[in-house]
Amino acid sequence: MNFIERIGGIVISTGRHAKDVLALFFDTLFWLTAGPLKNKFVKKEGIFAQLVFAGIGSLVIALFVSFFTGIVIAMQSAYQLSRFGANIYVAPMVAVGIARELGPVLTALVVAGRVGAAIAAELGTMKVTEQIEALETMALDPIRFLVVPRFLGLLIMLPCLTIFADIMGIFGGFLVGVFNLRLDPYRYITFSFQFMQWKDVWTGLVKSVVFAIIISMVGCYMGLRTKGGAEGVGKATTLSVVTSFILIILFDCLLTGFFYFTQK
Repeated sequence: MNFIERIGGIVISTGRHAKDVLALFFDTLFWLTAGPLKNKFVKKEGIFAQLVFAGIGSLVIALFVSFFTGIVIAMQSAYQLSRFGANIYVAPMVAVGIARELGPVLTALVVAGRVGAAIAAELGTMKVTEQIEALETMALDPIRFLVVPRFLGLLIMLPCLTIFADIMGIFGGFLVGVFNLRLDPYRYITFSFQFMQWKDVWTGLVKSVVFAIIISMVGCYMGLRTKGGAEGVGKATTLSVVTSFILIILFDCLLTGFFYFTQK
């Protein structure tokens, strides 16, 4: 019975947290549409500051990860395809794999580890130092001034980062195909785009939008419910990253299945 009670407690707790995150998401959408986004109280928390932090600050590491991922995919697929004399098919495998799956997922994981952790740490610090209560005392909604800019910053910049990551990953595969496999550059490029379709690109972009919502909501939720001083901030940051990683992989599986069965 103790085991069953424990499982039930986990399920109930997970459902309660999911309900609270959904409530935070709908509150964010409300303030996004109903409240003005520019205010004298939010100079440092402005949308453009979040765009720079979430986008420009994460660009280098996202490109770095995607570039070497493209190289690895090209080398691994070439090892198998060379047995059948089909090295040219390395090009579409890299292009489609990066655009549909690895580009958005790896970029989201990088952003979750960098930006999501920072969001949880910033809001958690504000929570334990009672800065959020100070906003509420002045009749300023914390969701409007703290959550909305971060939500918009990720919602805009993560798809942009995904596009650049896709290009860099395909470029990494191109280098392997041209300089290692001795494939003709023009044929490599034309063969890539012959198999890659627009649906492969927008499928990855839809995933990146969903991942942006997950990262921003989880980070803000964990930060706003932080307790216990500096130790609580550390726990909230760690839990934010771990939860974001799990949800990114879970929703990637769900979205992949959805697109698979609807695009047949």
